[in-house]
Amino acid sequence: MADVLPDDSDSKVRQLYDYWRSIRPDGRRLPGRQHFDPIDIPHLLSALWLLDVFHDPLRFRYRLISAAHVAVTGTDRTGRWYDEAHPQYKSSPLYAKLAAAATQGAPTFRRGRPTVHIDKDYMSLETLLLPLARDGETVDMLLGITIYHRVPAQESDTRDGAGRHVAPPD
Repeated sequence: MADVLPDDSDSKVRQLYDYWRSIRPDGRRLPGRQHFDPIDIPHLLSALWLLDVFHDPLRFRYRLISAAHVAVTGTDRTGRWYDEAHPQYKSSPLYAKLAAAATQGAPTFRRGRPTVHIDKDYMSLETLLLPLARDGETVDMLLGITIYHRVPAQESDTRDGAGRHVAPPD
């Protein structure tokens, strides 16, 4: 499997990705929730979240949201349907990432400004989505990690959607 993370990704994101790869049955099939043991990665728990995946139609429901995410977003969405919690998410870049991870069984990574759940221009984030499948093939859960980064106010106007510095407009 090709590495989906850039070399400069956050170390916690890398650690979760490496852990997920290490628990894959036979090194090829997708791990399921039964293979994931939070005790193995206690230092990452504050950044993790889980989504249940439903097919036909494709839909997601929050199963678990860490306290750190609740603190950043201001809301505990545990148990809520993703599309109800974020009505505009299907038009965001995140929807394509969620759909790809759920339907193709491939990890996805995104770096940039939050697009769905917070409106804080001074923040950027890194999100990794990892598919889980009880049967090793059909994705029934997504394990996510999101690391929030503060961007100094003077830099927030000079970053693009991927978090890269760009020239300020004239």
